[in-house]
Amino acid sequence: MNELPPDVPRLRAILAYLEKQLAEEETVVLYLRLQVDGVRQALAVAENRKPASHTPPSPRPRPAITALGPAPTRTGRGSAGFMIEQRRTPEGPLEATVHLDDCTMTSNRTHPVSAQEARLALTDAQLESCGFCRPDTELGILD
Repeated sequence: MNELPPDVPRLRAILAYLEKQLAEEETVVLYLRLQVDGVRQALAVAENRKPASHTPPSPRPRPAITALGPAPTRTGRGSAGFMIEQRRTPEGPLEATVHLDDCTMTSNRTHPVSAQEARLALTDAQLESCGFCRPDTELGILD
């Protein structure tokens, strides 16, 4: 590591910058950790099974939304639930994000919400839609 400056203001500025970089990279790190976990699980399954007995895992069932009519259909995905993720950084909280309940780009700071709550949350200026799973598209909300 390079030599650090001796004065407090510059050290605090460097620390704040590094903490900001860590907070911004949290999503990427989380995604990579999920990928590593998935590969480890697949490797464990591959090492423990016989070559001829491979059966693909069945998708987990998702609850249907009954209060608002039939569950929306999505190509290739079985989710119709939603969740809100609270995000925090060393500088304080960030805007909350609305996700589909099967989104892999979330942290452990989420809580489930109904479709109506997600719809209301997405119309609030303090919440944003996940750019990865696009719950706004699922709910039919257009910019």
